[in-house]
Amino acid sequence: MAEEQKKEKGLPSKLDKIAKEIESLTVVELSELANYLEDKFGVTPMAAAVAAPAQGGVSQASEAKEEKSTFNVVLADMGANKLAVIKTVRELKPDLGLMDAKKLVESAPKEILTGVKKDAAEEAKKKLESAGAKVELK
Repeated sequence: MAEEQKKEKGLPSKLDKIAKEIESLTVVELSELANYLEDKFGVTPMAAAVAAPAQGGVSQASEAKEEKSTFNVVLADMGANKLAVIKTVRELKPDLGLMDAKKLVESAPKEILTGVKKDAAEEAKKKLESAGAKVELK
């Protein structure tokens, strides 16, 4: 069926030969080819190019995406405005008292939130950075 579609589209024989060669490559060979093309022509693959490895490579790619669905918000440095950072930490972690939040901020680098979703992690990062802190998402 795929060959019929190629002939209907009028694919030149040179391109048809290249397409057949690419179809016969293994996932590893496709990966090496993609890396070579990136280096040779300075191009990067688009997300749609991932559809080719139907031999099990897709499940590995989706597993990698699933692993990155949760993040840890790490306070790297409290910055110059310590009081604002302490208030923001207490806002993010309401179970902390004032002294606990102060100790947490002063002991940077320290994890503030653990295992939160990407949206919540980015929101927390934005709040802490607006208070003057340096934050990392891991």
